[in-house]
Amino acid sequence: MSEVSKLLAGYSVPKVAKVRQTFNNDLLEDVEGTVRKGLEEKCSEIKPGARIAITCGSRGIDHYATIIRTVVNFVREKGGDPFLVPSMGSHGGATAEGQEEVLRRYGISEETVGAPVVSSMEVVEIGRTNKGLPVYIDKNAYEADGILLVNRVKPHTSFRGKHESGLLKMLAIGLAKQKGAEMTHFLRFENMAENIIAVGSIGIEKLNIIAGVCTIENGYNHVAEAHVLRKDEILEKEPGYLEAAWSRMPRIALDEIDVLVVNEIGKEISGCGMDTNIIGRYHTRAASGGPNTIKLGVLNVTEKSEGNANGMGLADFMPRHMYNEVDFDASYMNTLTSTEPNSTRVPMVLANDKEVFQGCIKLCGQVNQDDIRMVIIRSTKYLDEVYMSEAAIKAAVMPVEVVGDFFEVPFDENGNLTLFADKH
Repeated sequence: MSEVSKLLAGYSVPKVAKVRQTFNNDLLEDVEGTVRKGLEEKCSEIKPGARIAITCGSRGIDHYATIIRTVVNFVREKGGDPFLVPSMGSHGGATAEGQEEVLRRYGISEETVGAPVVSSMEVVEIGRTNKGLPVYIDKNAYEADGILLVNRVKPHTSFRGKHESGLLKMLAIGLAKQKGAEMTHFLRFENMAENIIAVGSIGIEKLNIIAGVCTIENGYNHVAEAHVLRKDEILEKEPGYLEAAWSRMPRIALDEIDVLVVNEIGKEISGCGMDTNIIGRYHTRAASGGPNTIKLGVLNVTEKSEGNANGMGLADFMPRHMYNEVDFDASYMNTLTSTEPNSTRVPMVLANDKEVFQGCIKLCGQVNQDDIRMVIIRSTKYLDEVYMSEAAIKAAVMPVEVVGDFFEVPFDENGNLTLFADKH
């Protein structure tokens, strides 16, 4: 046993109980039909034989394959020739093959949606902003006869503005590939809200964008709304959709958390691996809000993230097995493009998951174990069922339902958490 392990061994982990949290549950029953109807109303420009690029990003969007398949089928029925363009900036290791693989892991491929994936990192410059930043666009999309944008609208993890994550960001960053994403981020997140509008506006002006398809999700990650916008409606209407997304955001039911342990982080969960709005920690000064989290531990990087551990830098502790899973090239490419190395700084690496808990407990500032407000979550995407200590439940600022009795946090013989073992 190392000296660090001996030091931490004296710190016991508080018992927890399963807690159900309740969020907005607005649900769109017919996603496919709604998207189809919107396309019929807003898309009349597809000519027979026209090659139409459809954007596909790197987030876990509800009904993702269904939405893309609906768009593909619509284009083909109008006589067009649809193809998919990975539109995820520098993700997938900033390689064409890596980005195609990201889509495959989300169930997006020619076999599943009926259109080929045309993946390339080559871009074309289409203009410059008033601050002199070059505006780039994927070469295949640029050479197409039309572009259909597809994305979810939601609050961004790193900045605040009228447009955050959504159609304009897909155009300004996702479809701009690594080179364009780097340029849009170049003036840092403090200027991102302005840059996205500047870059996106040039894209709207210069490109044949047929329409944008966007969704808004409820507090349980299911589609609550779906909209189709003409390109001249994107700048005007997307801010309202962002407000609707904010109103449906889930949260952890505490304003003050002494110990927060996140079982897994990943790019399909959030751009920062975990949603900063949920954990209350940020890698930029351009965003704020959420709970005051005193100590934060992370335990795993998801398989779909393929070693991209962007966001681990927001944590205080991580276990050795997670450190061994990190692909530093992919992680650093992501943060060098987005200009914020804070998100991939390496937390203190401890022997196992239990020591991550103990490290957080040692440094959380509570003298009495009974006072530790501890919360354990699977990820920031799944907050309907979480685990809380008794002190955390007592401190809840919104109604929660305690399910069952309090129990010892379970670890295996190697000291690793088994609470979510059936959910990997």
